[in-house]
Amino acid sequence: MTAILDVRGASRHFHGLKAVDDVSFSVPAKGVTAVIGPNGAGKTTLFNIISGSMSPSAGSIVLEGADVTTMAPEVKAARGLVRTFQLVKLFGDLSAAGNVAVGFHLVTRGGLFASLVRPRWFRDSEKHVGEEAVRLLDLVGLAEMASYPAAILPYGQQRLLEIARALAAKPKILLLDEPAAGLNTEESTKLAETIRKIAADGVAVLLIEHDMKLVMDIAEEIVVLDYGHKIAQGTPGEVRRDPAVIAAYLG
Repeated sequence: MTAILDVRGASRHFHGLKAVDDVSFSVPAKGVTAVIGPNGAGKTTLFNIISGSMSPSAGSIVLEGADVTTMAPEVKAARGLVRTFQLVKLFGDLSAAGNVAVGFHLVTRGGLFASLVRPRWFRDSEKHVGEEAVRLLDLVGLAEMASYPAAILPYGQQRLLEIARALAAKPKILLLDEPAAGLNTEESTKLAETIRKIAADGVAVLLIEHDMKLVMDIAEEIVVLDYGHKIAQGTPGEVRRDPAVIAAYLG
């Protein structure tokens, strides 16, 4: 299958500490790929390199055949690589629909003059954004919460809302940083359903996750890190049986 993302020899060293060391793998244009490993394995540092919030010490990031290694996060997002974070970052005073609407800023046009004059195309765009926001909220199971302030939503629903907002940027590949962190079993099940829907809609998903049941249920491919090195890669069944993975993590 064609790869949408290629990580080639990615490394990040901090004063001799090799947080990520010569990691390479590809993410298919369809489906779910997971990065797992114990705490301190370098997973979030790797995501920072891929998303552009941290420069690699060596290696390159290739998105749809183009080298995007040195591009800023907002530039990568505009090209289709969008990321959520380990800690939820929502606008608490805005409604759920308002938070999702904010996510459309990369794919809509406007400005101060247009917002003051409000020409026909601007009003049409606002209507479209509102309709799309509700559609994305429905996708993640939050349509009934559209008018609720984000701050009062339970933590699990805030997680789903952040994913809906990320989808508003129309990603080609969505990076999810520990989306199940802090969720109960019911919320994790809902999250798994949502990620499957996103992948079924044609968005490639790359996630970091500690919830092994979630990973084994939804990922087609798993990359395993330990002390900054890639120690295994394969299907859930292959990774589950790998002696190096069992010794470093699953055991």
